[in-house]
Amino acid sequence: MCVEKNDSSRVLEKLIRLCDDLAWGRPADENALFELTKKGTSTPDLERLAEAFGMMTVKVEAREFQRAGLIEELEQRNRELEEARARLQERNVQLVETLRREYNVRRVIGHCDAMNRVVSQALAIARRPINTLILGPTGTGKEVIAKTIHYHSPRREAPFVAVNCTAIPDSLFESEMFGIEKGVATGVNARRGLVEEASGGTLFLDELADMSLANQAKLLRVLEEREVLRVGSAKPVPVDIKIIAATNVNLEEAVKDGRFREDLYYRINVAELRLPPLRERGDDILLLARHLLEQHARVMGRPRLSLAPATRQCLLAYDWPGNVRELNNEMERAAALALEDVIRPSDLSARVLAALAGSGGIGVASDIQPDIPAPPLLRQADVLPEDMMNLDEAERLLIQRALEVSGGNKSRAAGMLGITREGLRKKLLRLGIRTDRDKSGESGGEA
Repeated sequence: MCVEKNDSSRVLEKLIRLCDDLAWGRPADENALFELTKKGTSTPDLERLAEAFGMMTVKVEAREFQRAGLIEELEQRNRELEEARARLQERNVQLVETLRREYNVRRVIGHCDAMNRVVSQALAIARRPINTLILGPTGTGKEVIAKTIHYHSPRREAPFVAVNCTAIPDSLFESEMFGIEKGVATGVNARRGLVEEASGGTLFLDELADMSLANQAKLLRVLEEREVLRVGSAKPVPVDIKIIAATNVNLEEAVKDGRFREDLYYRINVAELRLPPLRERGDDILLLARHLLEQHARVMGRPRLSLAPATRQCLLAYDWPGNVRELNNEMERAAALALEDVIRPSDLSARVLAALAGSGGIGVASDIQPDIPAPPLLRQADVLPEDMMNLDEAERLLIQRALEVSGGNKSRAAGMLGITREGLRKKLLRLGIRTDRDKSGESGGEA
């Protein structure tokens, strides 16, 4: 009896030691444990306990092996993530530098006094953490100036978030601008708003005047408190943003009419930039046209395109109600449709040509001597009374004047008009215009 008791004590001591080894992460003596499971080693209860302990040991070791594999995999994933983060950071730096070059003030095209003032003011604004209001007609490049300010500021490595105030419905304004918490509605996940996305950087509010009065009040609170409250949340989130807003509306008049909050106007309009319309920028029109034409030609895989003297005269004479955006559209169209490497007046849109004909502003140059501009086809005395003006009459007047200047030479007249000789012939037939040579029955090479 005493022997059995001693045997049982030794078995228990071994099990306790094995358990202690496992608990402290020391290697367990599996052979000793196997010996304890043999029949006759000890009492049946201790043998079953040893078997159970052996099964537990196997499972623990299996889990340890699995855990070691998971740790190794996690470490590998972490290394990969660190490498990806480093690559992303490097690409971000490269992107910021690319954008800085793209929106470098030296690349702002224009040498007129108005644009020089805009560039100087933009650089001064960029260096200071102040809100800015950019005013100017549609299509003058307000967003380009906003990006120029951002990428010259200390915030250039942070996001530039552009918001079209017209495109956000009132019902979605808070969730889009300020974010939303999870569980507000079925299937809705937590999401940061545009203001949070711009934190640390610049928030560009385009078409600011189109924002409703209610939403203006919500935006004003964000600017004053420097925090946003997500939809469905009671905990405000601090934000650090620089506001650049743009509009083509006279906000002072909008304030007087009650369409825009006065307090928001003064909060945003700390600094003000006014962009001139394209028609007031003189020769900048040609600089921009050449730049845009070169860009579109490169995208379309075309050789370098140039502007004929007559085309340059047309571009300078046109009023450009759509400003730079309209000019870009014209150059893209011309680059796509021009049959030659020289853009002629006939490559411009019918809208532009009709406006020029109606205003008496078309002046062209001879295709025979492209470097020597000819005098304008329309003189002041040729302009028709406003109540008589239509496109056919203006076209007839232009053709007659071209024939007069060219001495009846149809080839030269066609070149001056920016069309082919065959095109001129068809117009003469359509308009019923007969030249002196037609009347005299001459049919030489220039008839």
